[in-house]
Amino acid sequence: MAGYSPSDLDKIILDMFTLKRGGSAAAEILPEAEVCKLCDMAKEILQREDNVKAVKTPVIVVGDVHGQFFDLLELFEIGGKPPFHNYLFLGDYVDRGYYSLDCVLLLVALKVRYPDRIALTRGNHECRQITQVYGFYDECLRVHGTTNVWKHFTDLFDYLPLAAIVDDAIFCPHGGL
Repeated sequence: MAGYSPSDLDKIILDMFTLKRGGSAAAEILPEAEVCKLCDMAKEILQREDNVKAVKTPVIVVGDVHGQFFDLLELFEIGGKPPFHNYLFLGDYVDRGYYSLDCVLLLVALKVRYPDRIALTRGNHECRQITQVYGFYDECLRVHGTTNVWKHFTDLFDYLPLAAIVDDAIFCPHGGL
């Protein structure tokens, strides 16, 4: 499968980090076919990971992002951007907030670019049923005009580890599972 080069991923990530408040730019940065390609690349990486992801310290552990894209950007400003810092995200990337696509797009791009620095686990909102009720489905349909992006992301969610264990000592599942 032809994927993105590291420089292509760097551009996507930089474009996401430099977004300004005022609206989702997910469709402008990556059109539907490109989002699907990124999801496929992430699936290949996640297939090789354990269902309980081993994570080493130092690591910054992050709970529910819920589509709060500009809060996510602020978190990276305070904690430091990858690849200089390790992150463990404990799920619930989508729904409720206005920028679920932007959040999940940035996190997946970071995972593909820095697979050993970004750990993503599955929250209770990373499933088809809940995303159809709490907004991610509608956002994908509104932004891209089809449900293909939603289908690719929800397929990707099936590959996410269910929990992480930090330094073989701290068990980190999502609280809603």
